[in-house]
Amino acid sequence: MGQQTGRTDAGGRMAGSQSFVPGRPVYIRASACVAGTKEGEGPFRELIDMTGKDDLFGCKTWEEAESTLQKEAVTLALGKAGMQAEQMRYLFAGDLLGQSTASSFGVASFGIPHMGVYGACSTCGETLGLGTMAVSGGMAEHVICVTSSHFASAEKEFRYPLSYGNQRPPSATWTVTGSAAFVLTSEVNQKNRAKITGVTSGKIVDYGIKDSLNMGACMAPAACELIAANLKDFGRKPEDYDRIVTGDLGLVGQRALLDLLKEKNIDIESRHMDCGIEIYDCGTQDVGSGGSGCGCSAVTLSAYILKMLEEGVWKRVLFVPTGALLSKTSFNEGMTVPGIAHGVVIERAA
Repeated sequence: MGQQTGRTDAGGRMAGSQSFVPGRPVYIRASACVAGTKEGEGPFRELIDMTGKDDLFGCKTWEEAESTLQKEAVTLALGKAGMQAEQMRYLFAGDLLGQSTASSFGVASFGIPHMGVYGACSTCGETLGLGTMAVSGGMAEHVICVTSSHFASAEKEFRYPLSYGNQRPPSATWTVTGSAAFVLTSEVNQKNRAKITGVTSGKIVDYGIKDSLNMGACMAPAACELIAANLKDFGRKPEDYDRIVTGDLGLVGQRALLDLLKEKNIDIESRHMDCGIEIYDCGTQDVGSGGSGCGCSAVTLSAYILKMLEEGVWKRVLFVPTGALLSKTSFNEGMTVPGIAHGVVIERAA
């Protein structure tokens, strides 16, 4: 493993009650995303780096297929960055499966010091936030962050086996089969796709909702609190962002979020975007309220959001992946579904 020198730069500063400002620039050098067949038929079909011919990706099990998603995403991201695994000081990785097995088996072969992260579907935001802190604090020059989800493995983990053929209510979302990896660095380089200029870490928010097939409603309160905290901590208004992007609230959760924010006198309707709504054609693809899963926000960020920043269409976005903190055990015991959201401020690199 390659050695990296320490840095004496200021590690950063706290902002308000929940946010962090990097003490030195943290760039997204490169990213890559891999997705399944359904995602390859959606609006981002031309922007996804690799689409599988089938959702098993040549594997025997759904879980092995999800591990393959992560391995391919990391390999592609490193290749785009022109870097080797040995240059990465840390790898922050997470997924939805028990004990993060998709990550454990997917990225072990890279030999990078591994930080397992779990934030449910908010994991992309959490890994990017932790990676930013590590680079800003001088604990690493380069890190890589990766997350994934798979429709079939998630259904098996949280709901019913596919062969059960249960009906899904309109409020339900469709777990994205996809993975994306992001190389973060402190180095100025013309290859850099974007710059991370702030992190707002979320709190667990529980409104007492128990419907696991309406995760948008479970996560919307957490997204509301996170967005409000970010605006307060940075002294900003919604207009200071070209887009405020949530992870996977879907059509139902989006309406709940907008209403909750308006109760706080915050109106983001004209600039809000939800990855779960954008990644599929909700009118024709039979996905219920939209997409969800760790891969939903990760693939959308890599394929679309960073592209809009690179092209100068947007200059600054607030990226807010959202997660529902449930398990089979908690659901079967009648417990509520708490929500979590993590925010990352991403700006054009130039």
